[in-house]
Amino acid sequence: MSKITVYSAPWCVYCKMVKSYFDEKKIAYTELDVSTNDSAKDEMIEKSGQLGIPVIDIDGKIIIGFDKPAINAALNIS
Repeated sequence: MSKITVYSAPWCVYCKMVKSYFDEKKIAYTELDVSTNDSAKDEMIEKSGQLGIPVIDIDGKIIIGFDKPAINAALNIS
């Protein structure tokens, strides 16, 4: 099973889309709210070099935005 972290914020539409996608596929993930958690925000920026969200960490592979093909490739699903 992959270790997945989603860096997100409650107001982010694309973050909601990522989480809904994982929920539909029954894929477990950890959500970190970068709007209220400064250490999570710093961690996200260090990993991705980005301020934009969502940032998804799948076993160390960083995906920026709701990039379904990249997410599927990282998880080996179609």
